[in-house]
Amino acid sequence: MRPKFKVLAAAAMALALGATASACNSSDDKKDGKELTLGVVSGWAEGEAATALWKKMLTDKGYKVSVKELDTGPLYAGMSQGDVDLYLDSWLPNTHEDYWKQYGDKLEKVSAWYPAAPLTIAVPNYSPLHSLADLKGKGSQYGGKIIGIEKSSGLYRVSQEKMLPAYGLDKEYTVTTSSTAAMLAELQKAISAHKDIVVTLWRPHWAYTKFPIRDLQDPKGAMGKPDGVYTIGRKDFSKDQPQVATWLKKFKMDDKQLGALEDLIQNQYKGKPDQAVDAWLKANPGFEQSMTG
Repeated sequence: MRPKFKVLAAAAMALALGATASACNSSDDKKDGKELTLGVVSGWAEGEAATALWKKMLTDKGYKVSVKELDTGPLYAGMSQGDVDLYLDSWLPNTHEDYWKQYGDKLEKVSAWYPAAPLTIAVPNYSPLHSLADLKGKGSQYGGKIIGIEKSSGLYRVSQEKMLPAYGLDKEYTVTTSSTAAMLAELQKAISAHKDIVVTLWRPHWAYTKFPIRDLQDPKGAMGKPDGVYTIGRKDFSKDQPQVATWLKKFKMDDKQLGALEDLIQNQYKGKPDQAVDAWLKANPGFEQSMTG
């Protein structure tokens, strides 16, 4: 029995040493600023694309990068507490206005990487609707529903609380809430059956490439002016991570670049974002070097 005890003791010691080494490595990563946590909201294609891209580019630079998937509200709260280092899909100054008012003093705007991103209400190209005003008096034809996304999103708040009252639609329609994925599934189902549907959406989004859809005109500007899509960090992020902040300040993507990356992630390499990013970087030689070189 004694040899067995020695083996077990040796194994236990090896595990302990391994755990200690791991803890030391983790501590060293944090001390050296080489460990980063990125936050992402599931279903927001531009955020998923930018997050996957930067996870790859930062990993290539020797950083240990983890990604936390959270709803918008908890993500902002987590950043304000320092649990998340970066969020690459903050829509300011309008869509995420409430979150910025609540947590902005504990956060940092690093840079805007997409300059003008409008919130939209979209319909299939065959729809008889052309303007938000055309929805008036037609609530029964659409089941009184505009198909929305997560209730925590700024898009829901703007659509439900601002757009509907502005056009006198609040007695006829409700913006439903579920998830972005569920909204897109309903959109695809309706288009396949050539049925009418109205959904909340935004640009940039790969749906405009995949589906025959268009935006309803908003003559009253009730959906607000286009936001910028910002990278935001926890408080003192740029002070703690000056090199990463410098790289992020150079980050910009145009519609063609972003649309191609979204399509790879959402459709061609679904469930394999790392492979999608590799394919995109191969098709865009020099991009990574221009950001982090």
